[in-house]
Amino acid sequence: MNSVEAPARAAGRTYDATYYATHCGQSYTRTPVWLEFFGGIADRIIEHVHPKTVLDAGCAIGLLVEALRARGVDAFGLDISEYAISQTTPESRPFCRMGSLTDKLDRRYDLIVCIEVVEHLSPADGALVLDNLCAHTDDILFSSTPLDRDEPTHLNVQEPEIWAELFAQRGFVRDVDFDASAINAWALRLRRSNAESPELVRNYERLIWEKKREALALARGLEASEATRVAEAGRLDAEIKHQRQVIDTLLSSRALRLAAWLRGLVGR
Repeated sequence: MNSVEAPARAAGRTYDATYYATHCGQSYTRTPVWLEFFGGIADRIIEHVHPKTVLDAGCAIGLLVEALRARGVDAFGLDISEYAISQTTPESRPFCRMGSLTDKLDRRYDLIVCIEVVEHLSPADGALVLDNLCAHTDDILFSSTPLDRDEPTHLNVQEPEIWAELFAQRGFVRDVDFDASAINAWALRLRRSNAESPELVRNYERLIWEKKREALALARGLEASEATRVAEAGRLDAEIKHQRQVIDTLLSSRALRLAAWLRGLVGR
């Protein structure tokens, strides 16, 4: 049986040239913006994750695969869109193929990246994809928008905690020491974990306290800045008052001299 069944092929046709030109915020082509974006993600993956093999699940036109392979990582891509796969470069095309993420993957990977994909699937198919990804790696870099509910192809928009719960049911928890904000505000790295609940609670409390401590430092910095601003305003106000007093004194002195001069003229 072909790995991409007729319904999947029909779904893949949704993501054609028009979709990539109009549904991605800005035209999703090999522009400097997209090349820099995926190059930055590739750099962060290499610096902090150090994978030898990577699958970009929902690779679109293969920009992350291209960036990773250019940096020496054995990267592969999979996407439902025949059009998107046709837009990969000649260098990366042998490593990107058309297929459905609901079909069983053919191997394991050190890291699987899945960026803005599962919201395009029904909840049932989304669950199958999570099962599939989790069965073929111990490390997942994941992102799915919680915001864009008006996009017609978004069938399964969820808040981040829902995805976190679904991954936890499969034995994956957030790596609280990895900052995935280079992708977007809701991206996260999830790793297979055998940690007991007390350890997980400790890690999450550490993350929460770090964020609160940053907020406190920011608030104190703002208070100090405000105090400095108020003190500077007070100093300027005192300087202005002093200058006014000097001017008033000079004017008074000149007025007195002028009055004396006029009296002298009258008395002659």
